[in-house]
Amino acid sequence: MPLMPKRVKHRKQSKGNRSGFATSGTELAYGDFGLKSLDRGWLKSVQIEACRVAVNRFMKRKGKLWIRLFPDKPITRKPIEVRMGKGKGNPEFWVAVVLPGKMLFEVGGVPDAVARECLRLASTKLGLRTQLVSRR
Repeated sequence: MPLMPKRVKHRKQSKGNRSGFATSGTELAYGDFGLKSLDRGWLKSVQIEACRVAVNRFMKRKGKLWIRLFPDKPITRKPIEVRMGKGKGNPEFWVAVVLPGKMLFEVGGVPDAVARECLRLASTKLGLRTQLVSRR
């Protein structure tokens, strides 16, 4: 089951503004290695889940993964071949808004080579440019 909020105040949201840079969640907080975003965009809940699965499979239940973002923005779509007008479409999926500098994932408790490789695998599942950062 993909990540999504349990309940929301409003079913539909506007597109919003993606300009600027991330101000919070830009430093390593939990793990020794992290994956930081260099691009701006939306990450779908299925992309985040694909990263989680790839990292946990590579780490083989050793170490710990922290996911530093949550998809809390509903994106609506109108059905195909529907004429313009008649209101906004229904919520189709959930996204997390990512700004440059945002820490996406953190890994700890595994050797350097394992952490680097599992974060590299995670970055291939995302549609954004990322950078690997470490405490050292």
